[in-house]
Amino acid sequence: MAVMSFTDAIEAALRQAMAADPRIIIFGEDVHMLRRNLYVQFGPGRVKPAPISESAFLGAAVGAAMAGLKPVVEIMMIDFLGVAFDAILNQASKVESFSGGKWRVPMVVRSACGGGYGDAGQHEQNLWGMLAGIPGLAVAVPSNPADAAGLMLTSLESPNPVIYLEHKLLADYWLEYLGRGNRTTVEFDVPAEGAAGEVPEPLAAVPFGQARLVCQGHDLTIATLGVGVHRSAEAAGLLNVQGISAAVIDLRTVSPLDRDTVVREVSASGALLVVDEDYRDFGLSGELAACMLEAGLKPRFARVATEGVIPYARHLEDAALPNVERIQEAALKMLS
Repeated sequence: MAVMSFTDAIEAALRQAMAADPRIIIFGEDVHMLRRNLYVQFGPGRVKPAPISESAFLGAAVGAAMAGLKPVVEIMMIDFLGVAFDAILNQASKVESFSGGKWRVPMVVRSACGGGYGDAGQHEQNLWGMLAGIPGLAVAVPSNPADAAGLMLTSLESPNPVIYLEHKLLADYWLEYLGRGNRTTVEFDVPAEGAAGEVPEPLAAVPFGQARLVCQGHDLTIATLGVGVHRSAEAAGLLNVQGISAAVIDLRTVSPLDRDTVVREVSASGALLVVDEDYRDFGLSGELAACMLEAGLKPRFARVATEGVIPYARHLEDAALPNVERIQEAALKMLS
């Protein structure tokens, strides 16, 4: 085992895959600086900076993938996917079905997501529920360095498009950018166990659609992903002091979704709490509730999610996003 940061683990996975497969290329805004180690190793022909036009270079990536390359396209923040959505919604996700499997789009869209540092609703969204609702897309959201590397390896092996999301509070290069200069007085609630951790040597792929049981419990099941895994694990520890045993499931991927693991754990506990930094309405939490009913279960149910536009003021943002206090309160209210 080697100890790596979240970002270094992703870069290690990219380096390993790029060395083995010359079809993998990276392009996006400022990637020659953001991925400078890969740029030095593999050169400008495979790590290519692009202009600030997401619709142009994401559209180009779809064509490049259909022509035989494996592009890793970097959209700086997932919010900016909005200006290039046609390439994902109407093109990449549907090519295989429309062509009867004759054409595929082996493309990874890598992007930062999440809030907790004061950038409001145009820069702090997650959108994984909306993206997972598009047939043909896989959506991966790692919570720790080992999964960050493993899910990236699986993404690069996929014959179809993958949205790969890294939470900014786990990615050290984002923390350096967000927390320096005129923001030195701003405190970020960064989960230490997510930002750095052990990574297997050699790197091991993590299959899509296989959730991880973070901790066991028999009174309550908490299903979550990304930074929510660390918030939920902390809340589970506080609940345990109060005599409540909570299991925490790290979903790892939104699409494919590991319904079986959630159903199995909820069958034992009889209660499900979904912690989701994405929007509450019409999203992951509602999908999991439907899964329980379709499986014949009628558990007690609650959800802690983002309920509207993320505010800019820090105290309002802290109240709007899922946090340990909200998770604990929701669990106690549901079980009371």
